[in-house]
Amino acid sequence: MKRYYFLQTALIALLSGNMLSAQSLPVTKGPYQPSNESFKQYRYPDWFRDAKFGIWAHWGPQAVPRMGDWYARHMYEEGSADYKYHIAHYGHPSKFGYKDIIPLWKAEKWDPEKLMALYKKAGARYFVSMASHHDNFFLWNSRIHKWNAVKMGPGKDVVGLWQKAARKQGLRFGVSEHLAASYTWFQASHGADKAGDLKGVFYDGHDPAYADLYHTPAAPDDKNWLTKNTEWMKRWYDVVKELVETYHPDLLYSDSQLPFGETGRSMLANYYNDNILQHKGRLDAVYTCKQSSDGMWVQDLERGVQDSISPFPWQTDTSIGDWYYRTGQAYKSATDIIRMLVDIVSKNGNLLINIVQTPEGDLEPDMLQTLEEIGSWMAVNGEGIYGSRPWKIFGEKPASAAAVKAGHFNEGKIKYTAEDIRFTVKGRNLYAYFLDTPGNEFRIRSLGRNAGLNDKKISSVKLLGYPDKVQWKQEDDALVISRPAQLPSWKVIGVKLEMK
Repeated sequence: MKRYYFLQTALIALLSGNMLSAQSLPVTKGPYQPSNESFKQYRYPDWFRDAKFGIWAHWGPQAVPRMGDWYARHMYEEGSADYKYHIAHYGHPSKFGYKDIIPLWKAEKWDPEKLMALYKKAGARYFVSMASHHDNFFLWNSRIHKWNAVKMGPGKDVVGLWQKAARKQGLRFGVSEHLAASYTWFQASHGADKAGDLKGVFYDGHDPAYADLYHTPAAPDDKNWLTKNTEWMKRWYDVVKELVETYHPDLLYSDSQLPFGETGRSMLANYYNDNILQHKGRLDAVYTCKQSSDGMWVQDLERGVQDSISPFPWQTDTSIGDWYYRTGQAYKSATDIIRMLVDIVSKNGNLLINIVQTPEGDLEPDMLQTLEEIGSWMAVNGEGIYGSRPWKIFGEKPASAAAVKAGHFNEGKIKYTAEDIRFTVKGRNLYAYFLDTPGNEFRIRSLGRNAGLNDKKISSVKLLGYPDKVQWKQEDDALVISRPAQLPSWKVIGVKLEMK
């Protein structure tokens, strides 16, 4: 009877994804328990709702080959561009593997304080350091993992130095963990060529001596983004707990849904409770993952935006180019980024953008120019961005605009025009941002006398960045602003409307 009960309990736990119980994991004491019911008490901190714009350093050893994202995996995928590059430049991955790329990352030109000053000038209000990518290499001085940036590569606590620089500039600080996907993602390193002179010769990831970097072989059916292996789930929990309790970040990002069922809920309860402990009873933490939040955390959309105003604060994460440095890559312009930012803010979101660093750690000249242009725009137009909230509608768009549903990876489907207007509100002021420069006049249909949206009297109208008064009139079908002879140099034009 006991054996039957044990088997039945184990089966129920397996089917529910709950093989690790909350009682088996050490969770900092506090008001949060590892349950959705407990997470419903969460309230979004004002700092995040007000910040709107963050910059991310998605940076590490995978930048070394200058081939972009996912190099640590693609170099083990026979026939891929990265595999061919690796063969040509480093040799066969059975002889020269990713473990041998890591020492080549020296970050010799990295100046975190100089970069953080640039990011603040560009308008960022928070900064996020990657802590570990899927390559299972840690950018902090881990006590539980020797493959880290203090013991190898640059010989520096990258996360700690980023945090020190962010605090000096008065920016909120976050960390991103991509480790949850590593256990299945890195399994390609255990393979071997299927053809050629080295057919059947295992790559270096198959060597048990390096299992602490490449992981042990996964079960044949363990192939999803998140592993089913409960030992790996526990390992992930211990690592994230160490990260959180070492740096006490304001923001924690997971590159997945909230991972691993009960294990993930325990992680989140521990993070929230640790943050409360650090802030003497006040929860100031933001957890963001790729799962609908229902008010329990911040939903993150990778390279994507919402199609309407979200009832809960959310975040877009994207990159100015590839996620890692890649020779010859095209970058988003300052205008591209500003348009995204305004669109996202009008829908109750934040923009977190990765600024691509070279393997050495500095920025290319065109990247510096883009940051300067964003900063110039934000210095004038940021008054309707920072601390703002959505209006009754997010904005206007052309009747001919293609419908783009909310979701990941939709940013390239959206084309902005001079008929695209986005609204924000702050105190008694309404802001309207034209996402491209209009022709002879600025027309805002939503503020026409017959639109039925605005129930307040407009007392004044001002173009942000234009020093003189503008001519305007409220018609039945639109508020009409005459275009001045000289406009600011940027394409996204802000209009400030003071209300009585």
